[in-house]
Amino acid sequence: MTVRKRVRAHGQVQGVFFRDSVRRAAAAGGVAGWAANREDGTVEAVFEGAPEAVERLVELCRSGPGHADVSRLDVQDEDPEGLQGFRVG
Repeated sequence: MTVRKRVRAHGQVQGVFFRDSVRRAAAAGGVAGWAANREDGTVEAVFEGAPEAVERLVELCRSGPGHADVSRLDVQDEDPEGLQGFRVG
């Protein structure tokens, strides 16, 4: 079963290797999707994969990798689109 989640991380999340940390964790967990900085200072990401692997990435985003300081994480369930690979934009 494949699930898809869209997250938006608020706080000190740009310029702290947030996206690259998420990319590496996604690759290790076999999760597809993408992560991108947004003009409002947030990082938005989409994860598709096995439910447990996607949830691990959501929790990584919630706590924030490295020097990130996540003040809020918005999470939405979406219908999977069959993404392959993981890209950082």
